[in-house]
Amino acid sequence: MKNVRLNLSAILEARALVPDGAGGQASQWQELGQLWVALNPRGGRLVQADGGAVAETRHRITTRAAPVGHANRPEPGQRLRVGSRLFHIKAVHEADFDGRFLTCLAEEERVA
Repeated sequence: MKNVRLNLSAILEARALVPDGAGGQASQWQELGQLWVALNPRGGRLVQADGGAVAETRHRITTRAAPVGHANRPEPGQRLRVGSRLFHIKAVHEADFDGRFLTCLAEEERVA
């Protein structure tokens, strides 16, 4: 993969359980680190949700590779935040034979 242009700063986040103050736990997003990414939209659709119509856009997001288990390696179930935009990671795989880059297949949701 030549000429990969990682030109957007993204925050990698993972869901964490924290005490809710009433003896239970609440789910909250926790920052894991900053990644430089290239964002490529791949298509989208309009779906009906509880609050009305939601536009789902699929993206291919490229970033530098990190070893399996490393905190900076994205995993399915995590998300990337670019400004106010949120990208929920569905799958991750090596983008090139040399293992220098990773591709994240992600979905972004926006109220239509």
